[in-house]
Amino acid sequence: MEDGTSTCTSVDGTEDFGDNPTRDSLTEGILNLLKPTVDCLENSIKNTRQSQAELRNQIENLSVELKVIAQNQQSPIDLESYIKKLLDARKRITIVNSILQNAQDRLNKIHQLAAKEIVKSQSSENPPHDG
Repeated sequence: MEDGTSTCTSVDGTEDFGDNPTRDSLTEGILNLLKPTVDCLENSIKNTRQSQAELRNQIENLSVELKVIAQNQQSPIDLESYIKKLLDARKRITIVNSILQNAQDRLNKIHQLAAKEIVKSQSSENPPHDG
């Protein structure tokens, strides 16, 4: 270690990020480790969003049907409170859907950054040859 090159990553950001095969291998390894998890989360979010959209549509249809029933019958049961509950549930689903969309957007950004880092580390391992 007398050449002055440190193998440790310093917290103050003074590490040389030039050719560092250990760092590149570590980066690629971490990214390859995280990629399946990110992909799985992304698929789960997409499936959940689709299910929520379907549920929101079903709630809307049920709400419309309950309004029609309430208008056509003189029912001793007050359906208006149930309709309000369904509409509240639809609002909550919309809010959760928005949260899931934000999470999916963040996962997409992580996925893109991971892909860029992999390409970057692979290109530093295989520099172009001047011929």
